[in-house]
Amino acid sequence: MRLPGLPFRHHGGHGYTVRRHSVPVRIMHWINVLCLGVLLLSGLQIFNAHPALYWGEASHFDSPLLAMGARYAPKDGLRGITRIAGHEFDTTGFLGASAGAGGRLEPRGFPSWLTLPGPRWLAMGRRWHFFFAWLFVINGLAYLAYAAYSRHLVRDLMPTRADLRAIGRSIVDHALLRHARGAEAMRYNVLQKLAYLGVVFVLLPLMVLMGLALSPRMDSVLGWLLALVDGRQSARTLHFLIAMVLVAFTLVHVFEVIVTGPWNNLRSMITGRYRIEEPEENDNARP
Repeated sequence: MRLPGLPFRHHGGHGYTVRRHSVPVRIMHWINVLCLGVLLLSGLQIFNAHPALYWGEASHFDSPLLAMGARYAPKDGLRGITRIAGHEFDTTGFLGASAGAGGRLEPRGFPSWLTLPGPRWLAMGRRWHFFFAWLFVINGLAYLAYAAYSRHLVRDLMPTRADLRAIGRSIVDHALLRHARGAEAMRYNVLQKLAYLGVVFVLLPLMVLMGLALSPRMDSVLGWLLALVDGRQSARTLHFLIAMVLVAFTLVHVFEVIVTGPWNNLRSMITGRYRIEEPEENDNARP
């Protein structure tokens, strides 16, 4: 398959430049980066107002699924304690108790450097969270409309039968940090396709729905969803857990960007230009 591009020579090898991402995709990508970053940090600000998670409708303070708090020890002073399913861990300095103004430990779920817009500003944190949540939803709907119109969804993201048959090999290649080269680097592999489809059509919609379900004003519309997940506290827990899964997905995504060529990948998402290099033996195959 030949890809349109500008031929060039670089470090003794032959290559060519192609347009990898269209302008709408690039714009919506960076809007998503902004929205998800602010949503995460403002969400942790909101979480800090009551750093605990429960399952069901009520907050059972004696048996949370997850709780972050501080405890004073006579010998050690203030200690941060994180409790997960009844098991306690000392997380002083990060969770439960972290440095505040002046460097002294203060009781706090997540540290202040991970929260927006300030260390203890719940009302403004909620405003930031809601504003960027709606911007994120609008941007997501625009992306789906564009993906359907441009056939990006079917052409680039839907795995073929051949893709699914090769899933085992793709897992091994990723584990060994073997990545596609040449023209193959232009195509998403089966793990990328499945991951993007799972994020776009499962995780993100579910996170938005769980966030909406947290508002009592939505009970008349989403009451069925609260009943399905067993209550508002369950919706809050799922909202938090999905956010953590998205953080993990983002970290893996950034890692892959780095190991496959950070400048080339970043440039393709800023200017759209992506450089493909091919070994010398492929010279005769190029026009």
